[in-house]
Amino acid sequence: MDPITSLGRRKTSVARVTLSEGSGNIIVNGVEGKEYFPILTQQYKLDQPFKLTGTEGKFDVTVNVDGGGITGQVEATRLGIARALVAMDEALKPALKAEDLMTRNPHEVERKKFGRKKARKRYQFSKR
Repeated sequence: MDPITSLGRRKTSVARVTLSEGSGNIIVNGVEGKEYFPILTQQYKLDQPFKLTGTEGKFDVTVNVDGGGITGQVEATRLGIARALVAMDEALKPALKAEDLMTRNPHEVERKKFGRKKARKRYQFSKR
């Protein structure tokens, strides 16, 4: 099987994912996945596409992720893995779609407006 590449995004994070047959190793930016994402909820999100499709331990994943924070990076990686699995086998799509793993989260940071402290926060108004 040829390696399958896919892309995942979340906020300002971009994850380039390469999926190939192997023993279940996940390498993120040259470091093991559980080391790069040390928090248990992040590790759960990293393994979620494999658990839902029953393909745990069948594929090696190499991820190059940059931008944003650690949570945005793990969610971008999760989307990239899910897209790669669907590119490999279209029959896996309904299981992933049911858990909302095939949808890119559109939330982005709203820009700061001039004349305000932040995007929506205003300076204190004094009536008198």
